[in-house]
Amino acid sequence: MKNFNLNQFWSSLIVEELIRNGVDYFCVAPGSRSSPLAVAVAANPRAKSFVHFDERALAFHALGYASATRKACAVITTSGTAAANLFPAIIEASKKKLPLVILTADRPPELRATGANQTIDQIKIFGEYVRWFFDLPCPTTDIPPGFVLTTIDQAVFRANGELKGPVHLNCMYREPLFENGRDSSRAVPTDLKYWQDSRTPYTSYFCSGDTYQKERYVSPEIEEKIRGIKRGVIVVGKLASMAEQKNVLALAEKLNWPVFADVTSGLRLGCPHKNVIHYFDQILLGRDRSRPVPTGVLHLGGRITSKRWYDYVQKINPAEYIMVLNHPLRNDPLHGVTLRVQARVCDFCDALARKITKGKTNAFLSSLQKLNGRIDRIIEEYFGKEARLSEAAAARLVTQHIPVSDGLFLASSLPVRHVDMYADPRGNAVTVGANRGASGIDGTVASACGFAAGLGRRVTLLIGDLALLHDLNSLAMLKNSPQPLIIVVLNNDGGGIFNFLPIAQFKNGFEKFFGTPHGLTFAPAAEMFDLNYANPATKDDFVRAYQAALHSNTSTLVEITSDRKQGVAVAKRLQEQICKVIGGR
Repeated sequence: MKNFNLNQFWSSLIVEELIRNGVDYFCVAPGSRSSPLAVAVAANPRAKSFVHFDERALAFHALGYASATRKACAVITTSGTAAANLFPAIIEASKKKLPLVILTADRPPELRATGANQTIDQIKIFGEYVRWFFDLPCPTTDIPPGFVLTTIDQAVFRANGELKGPVHLNCMYREPLFENGRDSSRAVPTDLKYWQDSRTPYTSYFCSGDTYQKERYVSPEIEEKIRGIKRGVIVVGKLASMAEQKNVLALAEKLNWPVFADVTSGLRLGCPHKNVIHYFDQILLGRDRSRPVPTGVLHLGGRITSKRWYDYVQKINPAEYIMVLNHPLRNDPLHGVTLRVQARVCDFCDALARKITKGKTNAFLSSLQKLNGRIDRIIEEYFGKEARLSEAAAARLVTQHIPVSDGLFLASSLPVRHVDMYADPRGNAVTVGANRGASGIDGTVASACGFAAGLGRRVTLLIGDLALLHDLNSLAMLKNSPQPLIIVVLNNDGGGIFNFLPIAQFKNGFEKFFGTPHGLTFAPAAEMFDLNYANPATKDDFVRAYQAALHSNTSTLVEITSDRKQGVAVAKRLQEQICKVIGGR
């Protein structure tokens, strides 16, 4: 026991107990103070690890992994600004209810507020964006090792609780890899032999009574409200699983209601179900006053991308707006929800479908189906004739050619909106990811890389030029990633979304403060990070470049050079054609 290292022993307990609780993917940033944790990960044969030099990007990688797997993973950093760099991804994880276990190393208490090197105040540094915080003391023989194990058990329980999200353990060490005192033999875990001989957590958590009892959430009140809705519509945001998708469609068929499916729901792409209105965002362009409007809304899952939907809801003010979410937090920016149900979407839909009778022929649904078909033909014909490779055309082409075995990750701002509006519903049903919790453009490449790691599949990332510049160093992740990325970057030399907003009318200072042109191309970045590169000029060129990327084992960057004003013009021309057919402005 002469070489016993107490810091290393505690760290090994932390890592092992995390693994026993199902947290076996560790995202590690190099650092001195956190070295006991990193060494513990390296020494545990059941620990899977991902290493990256940038803590901000590393945390977004973990976020992407959790988004794909719905499982908690761990993030390990050293102290100081390394810890602070995790904050943006923690905010996104908190908003999306994704479990993360954050392990930040820290200096001992006697060095706090002393001016010691690389020491900041890390106590509750992430505020209310974490579900639980614990300041883990410096390893000592005065505290039994069982304390470490029960703390980890509590942390994982909190991360995976009713309100899933990140938790933060601040791990203090004095001298990271030095021997801790002469009497280190006292730390030998003689009282943990039964734990050492097992593979189960030290403390197991069990919730008595199912929080999500199906019948409980479909009360007579809910039945009555649903039955009283003359023209209902189901609006579907982010869903947690294929089971939820299946049950939503089954309920829609039973009610005979239309489904407005967000691109992140899993029902927008590759879902030919007759109740799904794929182009609902385009339908809302119309202003035909004779067209009936929904009198009730059943909102299942998370927020949706379409701003047009929220404007529409605010305008029509339906008598009933029922929202079903699997957590207690409010998701009502318009303050229009009349009934809030906390339940798993799949359980709610299944229980409600059992209680109601098959709906009669629905003229409202039929009219929307006809409009959906007309818009589909208009969009298909428009992009068929449009010779130029526009941003909108690229979004549609990706959804037409992405294989069913792949994943799709969409950057915030224009890319996610382009796919939401123009995706071909006949394309393959692929798993879609996006950072739509706080809707930032930071960490997108890293998130997509983590998403691919979680899926265990290749992922296509559709991203704007500013978002790619924002996360350029994350391209270094792709070198050792077993799952290649196909990065399709829409380079319109600036912030393209602002050209669609009212601020574009104010010419004085628009380019400088909003357009933010940079004059850069990404060919040098592809060369620097050893990526395949293509810069297609036409739609046919893009298809060839994309197909080549699909047949490569190396990550590829496909750069589409476009003009922001031209992108606005394409959208306007298409919307004008749609409005002529469906009746609009």
